[in-house]
Amino acid sequence: MKFCREQLLIYAVTDRSWTGRMSLYEQVEAALRGGATMVQLREKELGEADHEAFLEEARRMHELTAGYGAPLIIDDNIAIALESGAEGVHVGQNDMDAREARRLLGPDRILGVTAKTVEQALRAQAAGADYLGSGAVFGTSTKPDAVPMSMERLKEICAAVTIPVVAIGGICLENIGRLTGSGVAGAAIVSGIFGAEDIEGTTRRLMEVMQKIR
Repeated sequence: MKFCREQLLIYAVTDRSWTGRMSLYEQVEAALRGGATMVQLREKELGEADHEAFLEEARRMHELTAGYGAPLIIDDNIAIALESGAEGVHVGQNDMDAREARRLLGPDRILGVTAKTVEQALRAQAAGADYLGSGAVFGTSTKPDAVPMSMERLKEICAAVTIPVVAIGGICLENIGRLTGSGVAGAAIVSGIFGAEDIEGTTRRLMEVMQKIR
């Protein structure tokens, strides 16, 4: 699956803390039905000892996302991405070095890198990143220690690189419109999708707003 910036429009990022009424698989399927264009499987609680469980989940999730034509990105685990057939990996600034991640992934898989400054953005682009994740644009409950990013900083990052930038951090239906004019290619959303009562309908409305912004 060849990467294009349109795949970043509504980038659904999983978080098990919102499961209960629905399983993670059911939640992701609802988001895909609503038009989510990319999915990131984030499993911070699964360590090396849980490799097989994580791999099995990634394979099931990849089968699901492939059916909707959406790339599956694995958060910070290249081995799982390669073994499951997922389209790519996202690494943070405190995870693996982006250049090493690109070397291990090879040229054909998608590499996303977190960038909170223009310097980090330029370094990630030079290392072979396909897209950047920048935030937290509106604060976030997912990462309580995340420092909010000003809209000015987000615009600077978008203007400094030629690869697409996706905004992340506290994005929901009530505030996604504030990304207008920032230059972002899309929005990476956690609780704004998976914490919604109607995941499918909410994702569809988020998609409509993001298409107008773009």
